[in-house]
Amino acid sequence: MEISVAVAQPVCVAFDVTANARAHADLVYAAGARVVVFPELSLTGYEMTAPELDPADDRLRPLVVACAETGSVALVGAPVAGRCIAKLAVTGSGTRVVYRKLYLGGAEPARFVAGDAPAVLAVDGWRLGLAICKDAGVPEHAAATMALGCDAYVVGSAKQPDEVALQDERARRVATGYGVWVAVASYAGSTGSGEYAPAAGCSGIWRPDGTLAARAGAGVGEVVRTAFERAPERASRNFSESN
Repeated sequence: MEISVAVAQPVCVAFDVTANARAHADLVYAAGARVVVFPELSLTGYEMTAPELDPADDRLRPLVVACAETGSVALVGAPVAGRCIAKLAVTGSGTRVVYRKLYLGGAEPARFVAGDAPAVLAVDGWRLGLAICKDAGVPEHAAATMALGCDAYVVGSAKQPDEVALQDERARRVATGYGVWVAVASYAGSTGSGEYAPAAGCSGIWRPDGTLAARAGAGVGEVVRTAFERAPERASRNFSESN
């Protein structure tokens, strides 16, 4: 069974969850995909002082509605309780935290606390390993996540233009090393108030053999998608649904 996955580069306004949720909703509608992946801290911008976001916050309502109307799962980023950088899954039923970033980089350790475990999200029988930015550059993270049983590795990222090659290398390494699909959503334009300005864009999706299946450019508002097909040798594997 296939699953359609998109990577999106939303316009981002620093600290403005209302505006950002609406921008996310617009791209969910445009993507036409079962799963839509967004960058790191995408709902607040990549801002070290952004306040924690409650998954039940009513400002996320337009995004929940978009997911309900399209049947999509949006994987978005925000700081959450405990001062963690998190990935949240938004569906038509609401929003929940599904992963907290394990490997903090740059100025993050002064502001945030690392999560305590890798995580996998099951969607339509596909097991999506979850990662946020620096996680993807730490081999131990991919190894621990793949040990849970994964068909794909999905990353919310924040990169500068001179880091596109690094972003690509990390994706190919995981794809070929574990024989899984890899999807990376990275900011374009700006990460909010300008921590990375310009931001890299160039979000992409890689096949299990490491070849590029879809690539966005450097433009804000771009979204690309592809259909993941399960490799024959993985189709018969019976992974547990537990995280």
